[in-house]
Amino acid sequence: MEYSKKDSKQWARDKLVGQWTTMVTPFTEDDELDEEGLRRNVDHVLSLGTKGMGFSWNMGEFWSLTNEERLRLMEIAPDLVRKRSMLAFQVTDTSIKDVISMASNAEGLGYDFVILGPPYMVTKTEEQVINFVRKVAEKVNIGIAFYNSPQFGVVLSAKGLARLAEIQNLIAIKEASFNTQTGIDTHLLAGANAVVSVPDEEIFFYEQYYNFHQQVMFANTSDWRFDTKTKHDYVKFIDLATSGELDKARSVYKDVYPVKKVSRKWWSQVAARTGGSLPVQMAKYWGGLMGMAGGHVRPPVLELTQEEMDGIRNDLAGLGLINP
Repeated sequence: MEYSKKDSKQWARDKLVGQWTTMVTPFTEDDELDEEGLRRNVDHVLSLGTKGMGFSWNMGEFWSLTNEERLRLMEIAPDLVRKRSMLAFQVTDTSIKDVISMASNAEGLGYDFVILGPPYMVTKTEEQVINFVRKVAEKVNIGIAFYNSPQFGVVLSAKGLARLAEIQNLIAIKEASFNTQTGIDTHLLAGANAVVSVPDEEIFFYEQYYNFHQQVMFANTSDWRFDTKTKHDYVKFIDLATSGELDKARSVYKDVYPVKKVSRKWWSQVAARTGGSLPVQMAKYWGGLMGMAGGHVRPPVLELTQEEMDGIRNDLAGLGLINP
């Protein structure tokens, strides 16, 4: 860890830039961690120009892993990345003791920061979440990024997120409520005290109207779903946008948008069929079509239907991302 607790916010402001990826956790056919597949995935994603990697994030299915699998993933990821990018691990759990233990372990293993969402049982109010995060932050030195997402069962308001941003080592906020106004308001209310990232590419086009700047996109799957080894339009767009070169970014986004449109179509359809659940199965299948290791998903996530698989495959072929 390159910073002290008291300097963590300035470190984040200086270092958290560009595109961060979310790595899925691939499983073998016999339902074990596919460590070799994960190694290949890491090498491929880093070849796209990604600045940072998030493991065990929501798309990484942390909630389906055993404690042993989660700790194993935490241990091997630094060896796979080998300091070729920055590195973060999600430590969300319902037990505050386990959260503190995982965060301390991540610090010892050389992670740059951890990400923490609300405990997803019992927690019903903003005050509970703020109290929980504050108590974790008091016990660890590593920087914490807070994850605001409906997948955890409670979504904080921009005002609540601004209160979190006052915590000494709360260095960043991933505002993934998918409410555009909440994302904008979080930038305005919390952005002075924490690096704010809204995982929607079009957030950059609101900057000039509301006078904020998003310096990092973390973490999403769009780099390895949208880009190939020879065509890096998505990462190029994020690099330009996070650097403040919005005119150039708009020009590149014209090439990104057709893929974004297809992604939005299938993300929305699969999520709607499963009651709003994060469409991990869609991301894993999409990545698999493009050569990534993914494998199945574990219950309670439902696998894609044959119609969905055929539709995604046909759409990606139509975009020229895969062979027909």
